Amino acid sequence: MFEVLVYLFENYFEANIRPDQSTLARELSAAGFDQDDIERAFDWFGAMENMSRETEIHPAHEPDGFRIYADEENNKISADGRSFLMFLEQAGVMKPSLRELVIDRAVALPDYPVTLEKIKWIVLMSLWNQNKANDYLFIADAIFGAEQPTLH
Repeated sequence: MFEVLVYLFENYFEANIRPDQSTLARELSAAGFDQDDIERAFDWFGAMENMSRETEIHPAHEPDGFRIYADEENNKISADGRSFLMFLEQAGVMKPSLRELVIDRAVALPDYPVTLEKIKWIVLMSLWNQNKANDYLFIADAIFGAEQPTLH
């Protein structure tokens, strides 16, 4: 399912192309993705959008404390992934409400464990979904920075 999420993000959402769900499903199926994975990816993105809207309507109190992970979260998200989330929060790129969205979406994945690379993608998708372009560029650089050639 995660491959469907990344494919959707890279080919449609990042470019602000939003075809209807049935068109997307046909195109994803033609690209070789499994129908069950396609449906789970749609559900995953739908839940992310709903949580983002809820956060906008009812912003959570942003405490200065620290996050203690539940056992399920701790077991599911890799130590590197949790460290990356803490780094982003300490760097001011991520507020606690966005961190909670990322954790929720990570736990919702069928993958075990959710690796650092997948956490980075979830953060990227979440920032883009919340129209945080500058923060998005920071994370995109963190994900792709080592792969992009340096221009001199």
